[in-house]
Amino acid sequence: MEPEFITYQKFDDPALANEFTEQLQQHNIEYYVEEESPTFDPSFALNNALKVYAVKIKNDDFEIVTQLLKEDESEDVTEIGKDYYLYSFTDDELMEVINKADEWSPFDFVLARKILADRGKEISDAAIKKINEKRIDELKVPEAPQTSWIVIGYICAFAGGVLGIFIGYHLMTYKKTLPDGERVYDYLESDRMHGKWIFYIGIVVLVLAVGYKLGEIFTNN
Repeated sequence: MEPEFITYQKFDDPALANEFTEQLQQHNIEYYVEEESPTFDPSFALNNALKVYAVKIKNDDFEIVTQLLKEDESEDVTEIGKDYYLYSFTDDELMEVINKADEWSPFDFVLARKILADRGKEISDAAIKKINEKRIDELKVPEAPQTSWIVIGYICAFAGGVLGIFIGYHLMTYKKTLPDGERVYDYLESDRMHGKWIFYIGIVVLVLAVGYKLGEIFTNN
């Protein structure tokens, strides 16, 4: 089975997207760029500023690319001034950057690690590996029960609303991408099952409603 191409990072500036893809090319990482635009443009014009450029890579390459970015940034952290905001962080706040590296840029991660080392609290590669494994385990945990959305979904589905179909489809199919490129379901299995029922109920009710309306039209004619 061929590895899946998944969005690694999104950019609203094509120049930044190009800079990132150049790094990937240097390291022979396969990628492609997909332009994403909002479904509705209130200005009714082709506004390039609204475009988002999603750089996609194989899920098997996620950890490799993350490590390459960190290695590239390690050359720049020595040049950053002491007025950079991370220097005002406490040790605990810097550890938060290390523990949740997926929420920060590679540069901030590398600099936070350097600042901690300068303060006599160096973190070994082995410790970083354990931190990353623990973080992935945390991110694998599904979201809390989506009771409110399930109730809304059933109401909309039985009412024949398209919104019910969308809610059901989202609940049963939505996945999140982990820092290592693995894709996992974001909702509990029970919520996904509700989503499946909402989705199919919505479709059935919508088809019946459309059929009823068409029947009325043909009968009146």
